[in-house]
Amino acid sequence: MFQSIWAKIILCSIVIVILGTLSGLSTVSQIPTWYAELNKPSWNPPSWIFGPMWTTLYILMGVALARIWHLTSSQARSTALILFGIQLLLNLIWSPIFFGMHKLGLALIVILILVICIILTIRSFVSLDKVSGWLLVPYLLWVSFASFLNYTIYQLNL
Repeated sequence: MFQSIWAKIILCSIVIVILGTLSGLSTVSQIPTWYAELNKPSWNPPSWIFGPMWTTLYILMGVALARIWHLTSSQARSTALILFGIQLLLNLIWSPIFFGMHKLGLALIVILILVICIILTIRSFVSLDKVSGWLLVPYLLWVSFASFLNYTIYQLNL
């Protein structure tokens, strides 16, 4: 059914965007209430930027995942797909921990582990398909920025 690279790209992108959206929507009510009350740095991005940014990053992730999925089955491909799944799970649980549970410190730990997992995923993807690895670099940069933001908000609200 999904023999075409384009079918895989569309499927992976849609699934990842939906999962990311569901994770974000599960906690969106906390943004104008609890999150608005937190002390944040002056360089905190405006709320409107997160939706377009994450949608773009999720699509790039979907394309990268589809390209790896499309490769011939191998142990390296299996490892790359497992790493991708682990980092995606960490990505999806961060919002409920940060916004839903209001656990800034735990969210910081999760996002730092996420950064490590993204790096490992990129390394694994690059060894199989350089384009797939490079497609994840903007995601790594954004999550690294988000890690520093999480840390700063945690420090400002101790």
